[in-house]
Amino acid sequence: MSSSDRSPRSPDVGVLPEAAGVSPRVEPIGSPESFKSRAYTALKDAIVSMDVYRSRADIRLDERRLALDFGISRTPVREAMAQLEREGFVRAVPRRGIYVVRKTKREVIEMITAWAALESMAARLITENASGEEIASLRTMFTKFENGELHARLDEYSEVNIEFHQTIIRMSRNGVLISLAENLFTHMRMIRRKTIGERDRVDRSIRDHMHIIEALEARDTARAEHLVRDHALGLAEHVAKYADYLD
Repeated sequence: MSSSDRSPRSPDVGVLPEAAGVSPRVEPIGSPESFKSRAYTALKDAIVSMDVYRSRADIRLDERRLALDFGISRTPVREAMAQLEREGFVRAVPRRGIYVVRKTKREVIEMITAWAALESMAARLITENASGEEIASLRTMFTKFENGELHARLDEYSEVNIEFHQTIIRMSRNGVLISLAENLFTHMRMIRRKTIGERDRVDRSIRDHMHIIEALEARDTARAEHLVRDHALGLAEHVAKYADYLD
């Protein structure tokens, strides 16, 4: 039976029963071109979209089932897994299998601290080089919010929050900075999705973003750097105090 004839998959695709309910959702890979690259991208996207920190249960990936779901052989899936392991997304445990990596609290705080340095430099570069139209576009991300109040579902705001920070990095126009931030933010995306609904982080996030945009619009370099850095370090402080599920 071809991959196109296959019926819709159950939610535990490519994941062994111990992790059923927290699973990557993948689609068949239809083109023979660069199976490894396409498998890598599809699997990475699937892992990032998972709620990795919802549970402490191990999330074990089944190479054979993933190959079947992708509609390709196991070799490119194995190669994709090896690349993801080098990047810190999965780990191979001898005689047990391959597992999705959950970062420890210390690792998460270190990632956020590094991100704070990169994003604050991006803010500096934006005040110096970005056009007024580019900076103004940041406001359009928050059209669903009025007077600091949330008018969309939490998951919708979570995606807006993530896109805001990615856009700050892209607007720096610094290729090296963007490259350094890319893999780091992919890891952070998962923890941001988890923490945004905790305590009063949504309200604080909206206020912080508005102040950051105002500083960028005013070309106030020092203030923009300061606000962006403190916003990120505020997340690190929150993780240190409340993210016991990372221990």
